[in-house]
Amino acid sequence: MSDASGDSRWKQTLNLPRTDFPMKGNLTQLEPRILARWEAEDTYRTLLRKNAHGPRFVFLDGPPYANGELHAGHALNHVLKDIVVKSRNMAGLLCAFRPGWDCHGLPIEQAVEKRLRERKVDRRSLSRDEFLAACREYATEYIGIQAVVRKRMGNFALWDEPYRTLDFPYEAQELRELARIARRGLIYRRKKAVYWCITDQTALAEAEVEYEDHRSPSVYVAFRTGPGTPGLLPERRREPLSEAFPALRGREVDLVVWTTTPWTLPANLAVAAHPTLEYVFYDLGARVIVVAKDLLARVLGEIAPDHLAVKTLAAAGGEVSSAALVEPRRILGYAAGKDLAGFAYRHPFVDRQGVVVLGEHVTLEQGTGLVHTAPGHGQEDYDIGVQYGLDIYNPVRADGRYDDTVEPPGLRGVKVFDANPRIVQLLVDRGVLLNKPTDTVEHSYPHCWRCHNPIIFRATPQWFIAMDRPLDTTGGLDATLRGMALSEIDQTVTWVPEWGRSRIRGMVENRPDWCISRQRTWGVPIPVLLCEGCGESVVSPELMERVADAVEKEGTGVWYSAPLERFAPSGLKCESCGGPALRKETDIVDVWFDSACAFAAVSERWPDMGLPGDLYLEGSDQHRGWFQSSLLVSVASRGHAPYREVLTHGFVVDGEGRKMSKSVGNTVKPEKLIQQMGAEIVRLWVAAADYRDDVRLSESILRNLAEGYRKIRNTLRYALSNLYDFDPAKDAVPEPELLPLDRWVMARLDDVVARVRRAYDEYDFHLVYHALVDFCGSDLSALHFDISKDRLYTWKASGHARRSGQSVLHRVLLDVTRLLAPVTSFTAEEVWEHLPARPAPSVFLAGLPVATGRRDPVLMETFDRLFSVRSAVQQQLEAARRDKLIGSSLEAKVILHADVEGREFLVQHLRELPTLLIVSQVVLEKEPTERMVRTPAALPGAGHLAIEIRKADGAKCPRCWTYAPEVAAGADVCPKCQEALS
Repeated sequence: MSDASGDSRWKQTLNLPRTDFPMKGNLTQLEPRILARWEAEDTYRTLLRKNAHGPRFVFLDGPPYANGELHAGHALNHVLKDIVVKSRNMAGLLCAFRPGWDCHGLPIEQAVEKRLRERKVDRRSLSRDEFLAACREYATEYIGIQAVVRKRMGNFALWDEPYRTLDFPYEAQELRELARIARRGLIYRRKKAVYWCITDQTALAEAEVEYEDHRSPSVYVAFRTGPGTPGLLPERRREPLSEAFPALRGREVDLVVWTTTPWTLPANLAVAAHPTLEYVFYDLGARVIVVAKDLLARVLGEIAPDHLAVKTLAAAGGEVSSAALVEPRRILGYAAGKDLAGFAYRHPFVDRQGVVVLGEHVTLEQGTGLVHTAPGHGQEDYDIGVQYGLDIYNPVRADGRYDDTVEPPGLRGVKVFDANPRIVQLLVDRGVLLNKPTDTVEHSYPHCWRCHNPIIFRATPQWFIAMDRPLDTTGGLDATLRGMALSEIDQTVTWVPEWGRSRIRGMVENRPDWCISRQRTWGVPIPVLLCEGCGESVVSPELMERVADAVEKEGTGVWYSAPLERFAPSGLKCESCGGPALRKETDIVDVWFDSACAFAAVSERWPDMGLPGDLYLEGSDQHRGWFQSSLLVSVASRGHAPYREVLTHGFVVDGEGRKMSKSVGNTVKPEKLIQQMGAEIVRLWVAAADYRDDVRLSESILRNLAEGYRKIRNTLRYALSNLYDFDPAKDAVPEPELLPLDRWVMARLDDVVARVRRAYDEYDFHLVYHALVDFCGSDLSALHFDISKDRLYTWKASGHARRSGQSVLHRVLLDVTRLLAPVTSFTAEEVWEHLPARPAPSVFLAGLPVATGRRDPVLMETFDRLFSVRSAVQQQLEAARRDKLIGSSLEAKVILHADVEGREFLVQHLRELPTLLIVSQVVLEKEPTERMVRTPAALPGAGHLAIEIRKADGAKCPRCWTYAPEVAAGADVCPKCQEALS
């Protein structure tokens, strides 16, 4: 029937829907009101008090950096976290979520320096304490800015109990973790090649390095072999390479290396060969070159292409072309890599002798099979240098310029990247450049994640946490940090998605020792000492503990301002020389160590949390960032992972799948989306996407989600509008007494509850969204609401049939609203406000519904068949409308015929069929008529269903608009309405 009637006399007798719940969300007005209510009623803390004695779910916030405004990636991350917080708390778990911020480090230093320049303040005029205070002020300011947006998204958190890495207690706990690690003998200082940003003049962690395409020089350099000088480490062979092999006697023999960093050649000390690779001696005319046999053709293609010819061979299915030597006799001999070890060479332009060493890192992937080795400028080079006792020589200063030790003198003071063309020309002048000086190569090169400039490897004295040093066996730990971390990754932690395990495993398996020192000011100091006499380091866990106690009260500035005697244990001396003169280290700790200590500074210290945590949730880049650093600190200090489960989400990309970038102009600020469409749509966007992949964001995607939101809202509004006269305490119909269709809906609802609860438990939030949207659109709107509308509107208001329908609507609202609450939090709370006899003041205090698992298989099978009949009849009704036979479906009479088993089924449900099909009459014929259309339907047996549509008998009832013979015979209304009015 229609919501209106042409006769107002009858309209007044209808149970037409009414509700104060608005059709439009008006989210930008609704959401601030709901936020104010949550704050006034302290809803989240009330929820925590309710769950105080329940099982804990320890969920630690991975701290965003307190610099700049939030972007779309933050919105994805924070909403995902909020869905976890709300779903876990509504499941009865105690999930106390404290928002965190990472506050130290270079970006804030740079931002403060820029702000000082704008205010015409010279940083050099500030004391250390004054500069630290300015950094603290800046970070605190942006924490406030970001917190406003995070709250506006509707996120539940203990906003008045945030953790910030700049808080004194946090900084103190960080130093205590450092002391724990020091006690296990894992902290050491060494001159070592590390990633170095010459723009920011500081060491970088692996997580602070990004790889971008970069064009570099490509040079093949000849290193002339000669007699070795005895007594040098590693031990040189006295005889030159040309005398060791008869075929080379009397010839000039050159080792050929390839490099894309000519600026590192001044620091060359060795050439590495692989011990088992085969090398070839090839006569190039003026010189004999040594390269890996399998790379000879490629190398000749770069330096002497006229020595190659294209050779075509017949092969199955066609011909194969390959490069072949023009004169194979130019190959003078072969040698294994191990047979080259110890032979000496002269540096191409420095008065220095180098030597051939062996290294497993040498491959045939590129180059010549001989690797230029500068221990001060590469991790593998450094390892070889340590193995062979080479000097870890680094002639490059912090600003990227050569120092005064470099040769030739003309390079002194030159920036390394500016030196590349000079060195290439030097190689040309010396006659040792074998390819064209203009040759370049585009390749992936490390860049600083902050300034996005190319970086270098540079050997400097740094502090490290050892990955492969045995842990202190007095603590019962005889494994290495790397081994224990890998064991935790494999055996203890669950990774969502599963590929996260192999990703982080590969990173931990191959990473070098962790460089934890930074040459900056704004951060937590490394409280260790250096001997004034011999320069060796003094690491004292007791001193670290004393500094931590002072920092907890006074902040990190106390390390620099207080006298050393306040912290140094009595009688502390240098272990190397015994000298008592010690000075404080001025480096600060890597900010990744800062945030990694959150498990100890936050989870362990709050009584409503604990260790290990249940979940860490961040973007996929954190496998080499926070996930990894937290794992290493926890394993190093506690012997176990800080988390039980790690969830990874992808990045936000635009509608075309492109990475969001300011330069491209496709970035989106969360606050702009909230202002335009409401936070609820942002939350739906997060929930609807499969976060395991990159998540697309565009206006069209949000518009589609807004349409989906309207469907959900209209479904909930319809249910509310039919409960205006329903009191659950008095009017609710017990489930066994519900009408069959209503019991079917209850069973479908129970299925949805089970699926959604499972999806929340397994972090499949997109399944939550799709399950609820499908239930609202298909089971409710398209079936139950459509079919039951007539009895809700026209049947007796207090009758069993209407109360049965209302009981289901109330239960649907109770359950669906609670299931939606972690996602569409604002709308769920708004619906809850209008719900009759709501069982709790807030939807979040009502808990998630629990699936009963009860279902009647016979009932479900029956309705599967009935809905199959309905679908088949609807197709014929639509055809009848097109043929102008009927208008509304209520103008129709449906004639059915089925085979024996199907007929028996239809006879059983004949009285229900007019309501189910929304027609005025249904007749079951024993024989098919000529106008019947045979259609498939899921009836018992293998028979058929035949359908004919005719005009309904009788006249239209003015109250319910169904057709009845009684109305045609003069009755005011049809028998059904007469009963409703009695």
